[in-house]
Amino acid sequence: MNINILYNKECLLSPDTLVIRQLGLCSWVSAVFAMKHFTNERNQKTPDEIWLVEHPSIFTKGQTSEKNSLFMIYGIPIMQSDRGGKITYHGPGQQILYIMLNLKRRKLNIHQLVTAMEQTVLSTLSEFSINAHLRPGSHGVYVEGKKICSLGLRIHNGCSYHGLALNINMNLTPFLYINPCGDSQIKMTQLIEHIDNVTLSAVQPILIRNFLRYLNIKNIHWSNNI
Repeated sequence: MNINILYNKECLLSPDTLVIRQLGLCSWVSAVFAMKHFTNERNQKTPDEIWLVEHPSIFTKGQTSEKNSLFMIYGIPIMQSDRGGKITYHGPGQQILYIMLNLKRRKLNIHQLVTAMEQTVLSTLSEFSINAHLRPGSHGVYVEGKKICSLGLRIHNGCSYHGLALNINMNLTPFLYINPCGDSQIKMTQLIEHIDNVTLSAVQPILIRNFLRYLNIKNIHWSNNI
């Protein structure tokens, strides 16, 4: 889907409400443009938002990626992102949570948000009886030494955007074309390799529930559009 309306219309909601939008498959360019517009235009009364999305196949380079002139790898476009981190891959079957929080209003710092994101994924995988772990010196979540979830954030005027990408049931082959997160030693995995017939729709409510619990968020509003 294309994101055409770029500003939060939930004007009657309390600022402490978290709006959760299930946007499905949408282009990376449209989603990032919408996130940046939302973040630039929001004010102290704007409710925070989480967007649940998937993207068509795309490589994205973070702010610390190596500079080169490549625009495509094996027919998959490469786009520069303003998030932190290095290069990664997004594709259908990967659950992305874009997290747009007013950190000052939520009384959070960046470290606390990153910790909440990682613990959310750890708890979610635990509910599928998967023993996931963190890796010292590297953000993200791992299973049996392979990376299953990547994190990347941007903070603007005290507000976050971008978020996390959890591999669920996707084609992992494009990860072999790059050094994921800039590390040639990283191997990728996904939930379907550990749980048969798992779907994004089965994982979404568990992810959201755990995220709300870690940040003690009580007021939420679900929406299927933007």
